[in-house]
Amino acid sequence: MAHLVYFLLLSSLLFHFVAEAKQLYNVADYGAKSDGHADSAAAFLEAWAAACRSTEQGTVYVPGGSFVVSHAAFSGPCRNGRVTVQIDGTIVAPSGYGLSGENAEWLAFDGIEGLSINGGTIDGRGASLWACKASGGNCPSGAKSLTIRNSKDVSITGLTSVNSELFHIVIEDCQGVTVQGVKITAPESSPNTDGIHVQGSDDVTITAAGIGTGDDCISIGPGTTNLWIERVNCGPGHGISIGSLGKGYDEKGVENVTVKTTLFTGTENGLRIKTWGKPSDGYVRGVVFEHALMQNVQNPIIIDQNYCPNSRGCPEEKSSGVKISQVTYTDIRGTSASQVAVDFDCSKSNPCSGIGLQDIKLTYGNKPADASCKNAGGTASGFLVPPSCL
Repeated sequence: MAHLVYFLLLSSLLFHFVAEAKQLYNVADYGAKSDGHADSAAAFLEAWAAACRSTEQGTVYVPGGSFVVSHAAFSGPCRNGRVTVQIDGTIVAPSGYGLSGENAEWLAFDGIEGLSINGGTIDGRGASLWACKASGGNCPSGAKSLTIRNSKDVSITGLTSVNSELFHIVIEDCQGVTVQGVKITAPESSPNTDGIHVQGSDDVTITAAGIGTGDDCISIGPGTTNLWIERVNCGPGHGISIGSLGKGYDEKGVENVTVKTTLFTGTENGLRIKTWGKPSDGYVRGVVFEHALMQNVQNPIIIDQNYCPNSRGCPEEKSSGVKISQVTYTDIRGTSASQVAVDFDCSKSNPCSGIGLQDIKLTYGNKPADASCKNAGGTASGFLVPPSCL
């Protein structure tokens, strides 16, 4: 009997110690309602503030249920080494498109060192805004669902993001970010619903993601360095894109990007680099694309240096100043939905250099596809279908 009492006392002390060491801040305790109607933004922000100012590592906990949250900006720095946001339920945007505005953000984390976001679902409820845009109405631009900015040592694991008005996840001006096991979905017709956008950030890793949207599955913006993308299934969508780059003259470049073991199904593009056809001092260099499977992809491999949507904002004689070099494609195979499966349309004033092709097998209608090269130089080796045009 004495042993049992001792065991129960020890268990109680251990539980108390763990609870104290990892403080739990349940949003429901701060007034959040899981009824799918009441705005719980204030409760979420109060729970965050309590966790952030604590000297102990803590967890902001979102229990099961549906919590409506309007704009919420979670700011740092925090006093402890790490704050975890554990989502077991669903965070839902307000109905309509009340989140929208110029460059609006729905859920934003800014200036935090040591942040984990785990599990759960965020639902941007973007359908009404997409319908407005499709009708040609006077619509706001929309809101990005989850933004991580000016932060270090961040992990996003097992999160599901659905129906964002604009980009689903944005990583901007960050260092040391891991995104693992996320699922991102929006209809193929939804405009500008990029899955993950990385910009101005260093040392970002994206693995084991399933992304299907109306725009790029992953888009890579200026100032991105040391980006690793692996085991990503993309479709529908516009593929994995570096760019568009070079819209502004003094834009930062993109360097050291690896994209490997990817699957593209019915996408508009596979592996794409696109730059504006205008002067720029930007660059793309040190890019590795390898082990990709294309299934009925419109443009499996494409470099487009004459990007100028609606022919606005570009010189009459388009020529991109972005310098593209040292880009390799290895073990890219599958089916193209167009005759030209490899399309290098590079800048006349700044030709692509150091392009590498190795072991490519892309077919169109059970026949070898074609390749097209403009202002592109490099080397080719191994089994090549279509034959290299470099």
